[in-house]
Amino acid sequence: MKVTKSSGNVFEDLGLDKEEAENMRIRSALMLDLTRYIKREGLTQASAARLFGVKQPRISDLIRGKIQLFSVDTLINMLSRAGMKVSVRVQKTKAA
Repeated sequence: MKVTKSSGNVFEDLGLDKEEAENMRIRSALMLDLTRYIKREGLTQASAARLFGVKQPRISDLIRGKIQLFSVDTLINMLSRAGMKVSVRVQKTKAA
């Protein structure tokens, strides 16, 4: 069995180009934050939908991890409606 060291971004390791892999990494992190919030607050999908300003099927998609259905903007808007602040940090990557 051959083991390859991870790049630190599972999406890049799966073969996506660097830009798309980074976008997917960010979206997955935001989706995880929203899902954790829903669970921590004990929200139903219907109440989460009302809070986030979306329809209930969008919450189902979120919980099921359908990352391709969400943009970064949409996820940030949902977090903001829940009273959460999103911070962005930009840094230069290390050369391989």
